Amino acid sequence: MKKLILEVSGVVEAPPAAVLRELNASIPDHGTTERTATGLSVQGGWWYRGEWHAEPHGTGTLVVHRVYNVATVARWGVPLANRLFIGYERTTRESFADGLRKIANRLNTSARLK
Repeated sequence: MKKLILEVSGVVEAPPAAVLRELNASIPDHGTTERTATGLSVQGGWWYRGEWHAEPHGTGTLVVHRVYNVATVARWGVPLANRLFIGYERTTRESFADGLRKIANRLNTSARLK
């Protein structure tokens, strides 16, 4: 069972196939990376699962990033182990925005957070 911790999204003004290609290139394969036709996910450590999805949206692509707690033991301990996620939302949002900007730059277009 996975529990959603955080979700952030943004739009890149480019076709989904191009955005997904760049998204896949920007997230290295850690051996626990799953890639699909519309996104990818990375599972790491004892609790973390990050999922990225790309879908058509207006004149571009909506990219959604979700972070899940997938701990099977001591699930309650995840926030404690991560110092109650102080600043986690801000840093994740900033990192996601930076990633979207880099993808947009490589595709010679623009991106924005939602």
